Amino acid sequence: MFEQLVAIIGHLGNMLRPWAFDIATAMVVCLILVFSADVNRFIKRQLTGHSFFLRTLVFILINAFGYGLLIVKTTPWVARHIVAMPSHWMFLLIVSMFIFIGYWAQRNSQA
Repeated sequence: MFEQLVAIIGHLGNMLRPWAFDIATAMVVCLILVFSADVNRFIKRQLTGHSFFLRTLVFILINAFGYGLLIVKTTPWVARHIVAMPSHWMFLLIVSMFIFIGYWAQRNSQA
């Protein structure tokens, strides 16, 4: 029975393997979306009282370039690690990760 369950989960993992890069992108973007509210709130507090131009410039640098660079540089690394896993662990990691992200977003009232 246990071997059959592992085989089914492994098969599901093999079905996801061709989309590992897309899945990694979705994971990274979802994590950034969940945590960006906290980061932006912190930055906003740090920049209170500064000029509109500086606040806007920092917002653009962090949101456009910072998060964008993080997505571009982190996604291939995550995808490489996802593909390197055995299929059954890969499937379980992907499902667990999205459940965690959804739980975290719901807990912080972002969903």
